[in-house]
Formats: sequence, C-alpha cells, structure tokens
Amino acid sequence: MKFDKRQILKNVGSSWFSLGVNVVTGIFLSPFILHHLGDEAFGLWILIYSVTGYYGLFDLGIRSSIIRYVAKYSATGQQEEMNLLLNTALFSYAGIGTVAMLVTAIATYYVNSIFRIPAEFAGTARLLLLMVGGSVSLGFPLGVFGGILAGLQRFYLLNSINIVSTLLRTLLIIVALQRGGGLLTVALITVTLPLLNGMANAWAAFPLLQLRISSRYVNRSTLRMIAGYSSATLLIIVASRLRFKTDAMVIGTFVSAAAVTYFTIGSRLMDYSQDLVSGLAQLFIPMSSESHAKGDLEALQKILLLGNRACAFIIFPIAAVFTILGKSVIEVWVGAKYVAPSFPVLLILLYPTTLLCAQSSSGRILWGMAKHKGWAWIVLAEGICNLILSIILVRPYGIIGDAIGTAIPMSITMIFLLPRYVCRLLGINLRTYVYRSFALPLALCIPLIVTLMMMQRWFVPHRMGQLLIQGSIGALVYGLVLAWAYSSGRVLHLGKVEAGTKELTAMALEEQ
Repeated sequence: MKFDKRQILKNVGSSWFSLGVNVVTGIFLSPFILHHLGDEAFGLWILIYSVTGYYGLFDLGIRSSIIRYVAKYSATGQQEEMNLLLNTALFSYAGIGTVAMLVTAIATYYVNSIFRIPAEFAGTARLLLLMVGGSVSLGFPLGVFGGILAGLQRFYLLNSINIVSTLLRTLLIIVALQRGGGLLTVALITVTLPLLNGMANAWAAFPLLQLRISSRYVNRSTLRMIAGYSSATLLIIVASRLRFKTDAMVIGTFVSAAAVTYFTIGSRLMDYSQDLVSGLAQLFIPMSSESHAKGDLEALQKILLLGNRACAFIIFPIAAVFTILGKSVIEVWVGAKYVAPSFPVLLILLYPTTLLCAQSSSGRILWGMAKHKGWAWIVLAEGICNLILSIILVRPYGIIGDAIGTAIPMSITMIFLLPRYVCRLLGINLRTYVYRSFALPLALCIPLIVTLMMMQRWFVPHRMGQLLIQGSIGALVYGLVLAWAYSSGRVLHLGKVEAGTKELTAMALEEQ
C-alpha cells in the first residue's frame, strides 16, 4: 500500500489552513455580529439558517456519489462514464434547485406563523428566508464542481478558493456593520459569496477533466446508479439534519428566538471543532474509493485505523481544553453574561461530539466503499430519537433539555454501534480498533490535562491575554509530546493488523 504523501500533506495542510481561517473569522465575527445586531436579531439569523439547512436534504446524496465515482473513474480511466456521471448530476441538480426555490417561496409566506418571531422582525424574517433559500437553490448546480475537485483529491484548490471567499466575506461584513448595516445587509453578503465560490470551483475543475457538457450525456442508467448510491447517503443527510439542525428550530418553537442565541454559543464551539476534524476526514472518501476500486483491503484497514488516530489527535486535546477552560473561552469570546446558560450546553454536547469526531474516518470509509446503506438506517434512527427526546426535554428543562436530547442517542451510536459495524465490515478485531485508534492520542493528552489543571490553580482566565497564556502553554506541552511520539515512530506505527476472514474480506471488497 502506497499513498502519495506529498498530495496528502498538501490536502491536509490546505484543509487545516482553510479551516483555521474559517474558525478564526467565525470566532471573531460571531460576537461582532451578535453585539451589533442584538440577541433577537442574531437568534433570528441562526433560526433561518437552521431552517434552510434542511435544504441539504434536496441534495439527495448526489454530491457524495459525485465524489465516490469521480475518484473511481479517475483511478480506472473511464472518461466516458465520467461525462455521463457529471452531466446527469448537473441536470438533476438543476431540477432540484427549481424545486427548492418553490419551497422557499411557500415557506416565506408561513415563516412568521410557525416560529415565535417578534412583530418588529416579521418582514425581516420573510426577506431573510427568501435571500438565504434562493442562494441555496442556485448553489445546487454549482455544487457539482466542488464534488469534482473533491473526487480528484484536489482539496487544496477547494481550500484556496474557500480561504479567499471567507476573508472577503469577513471584510465586507465588518465594513457593512460599522457603517450601520443591519441583518439583511449581512445576509446579502453571506449568501452572495458562496455563489461566487461555486463559480470559482467550476473555473478550477474544467481544465482537470476532458469534461463535455451536453444533454446527450444525461443518461437514465447513470441516474439509477447515482440514485442507488445516493439513497443511503440521503438517509445519512436526513439523520445529520435531525442530529445537528433541529435544535434551533425546537428551541425557537417552544422557547424563544433569544434562547437560540444562548444554545448556539455553546454548540457553535463544537461546530468549529467538527469542522477542524472534517478538514482531515474528507480526504478519506476518495482515498478509500480508490483503494476499494483496486481491491486493496489492507489499505482500507490502514486508512481506517490511522485516519481515526489522526482525528483523535485533533479532537482529544480540544475536548480537554473545553472541559477545563470552557467557561473562560465563552467569557472572553462573547461576554460573561453568556457563561451560565451556554457552558452547560457546551459540556453536554462535548463528549458525544468528541466520540463522533474521533471516528470520522469510519463513516468516510463506508461512503468511499459504497457500504453505507445499513449504517444509514442506524443513523436515521438516532436522528429521530434525537428529535423526539429534544422536544420532550426542552419543555421542562429548556436549552439544557434540548442538549441532553441530542447527546444521549449520539453517545449510544458512537459507543456501541459504529465501532462494531465498521470492524465487522473490514474484518478488524474490536479491541484492536479501539486500542490502535485511540490509546496513543488519549495517552498524549495526559500531560496537557495536568498542565491546564495546574494553571487553573494559579489563575482563572477572564481576559483574552490570560486565556492566550494558558492556551499557548497547553499547546506547547501537547505539541512537544506529539513531536516526541512522531519522531519515535509511534504516530504512524500500527503493528500487525488482522486481515479478517475470507468471508469478511470478500464482503468488504465486493461492489454494490
């Protein structure tokens, strides 16, 4: 098994740099927008984006099939099939965008009767939903080109375009708010930049393929192939929306728009953490698709174990920092008044999300191998339980109840179901999976935890400078320990990985 290490480093480095830009600008922009717009307007902003987040269901899993089959056809040199795939996907997305625009028009009329929106924001809510929904609808066809770049493992191109778009969006929002702009101005800037981003992806993708755009390449058999793969992905997308996008809607329906703000502050920190891990994990879909197309089970096993280990190296120290310094982070970020309502939300979501992020490689490999159908039903069941529990618990316990409703089913899925499912598929012993993936990252976090706890006895940070001192010392300690582990060969060392039984090997490598 050989991987192009230079390509991997380029993709990982650019992904992390892009995500670093996203996180830094997000950390800066969120309180900036919050304090300029106020709790009600900011909560409305989050609520509308949560509603339009469900437009991702219209994707129907098509983008994941683009990544999967572009990677496969690129590895096997099937250019004709590539043109059939991309033209059929483009035609499908054009129809989906049209339907999404019609749904937006209908939802705009009823938005104020569904959610508890203050009377002074009634007109703003309609315009905001129309703008955001229209942008998402137009973005569907443009999403094909981002899928092409991802399938070809040209993540560095995607990330470079995203960095420019993010910095430009940040600059325009700052200038607009400083000059007296309001929520709709911020929304206009926010919805325009992704469309420009998609156009830039198209400009970058065309030279990489002998791509021909023509209606004669729209093919029914190709559409059936896409639908066969995408149906399972759609279930996972639905589950993901139920898991992460229902909270604001439940709180907005049963509590208030302002309460959405308090919940979002705690959950947004976990969103940033997930984004950081996803920047690495997204590489595993085309890598595993390529290995699966070549029938290389050993490569798939190593992608799984080393991929999860790499994700754990990222998320475990983040979990340690938020556990010990979470109150200080919220206070410095948005202000002391948000600590009491938001920190419990952060703490409740932290550990199940850590389990999810640490196993990011597992889910991506299932997608890359097109073996995600059975898993999709499990995740969908989790999402439904999430929604039901959140609705039940939000009434007596408010935003804390909503967070608990999210945490319980996610923890069960990540502890008991996902490890067994992926281990059975790839013929890896469960104990080997847990030990090889997570033992080293967990051990390397111990010096960091001890350091942070000792510094807490010295002083508790209340200002940015104080937080930076403790954070920098903690990062230095973790960096030194990680560097020692890498130089000693422990980071990339797996030892002997069981190849599994012949039956499991055949099951893992057979095509759907």
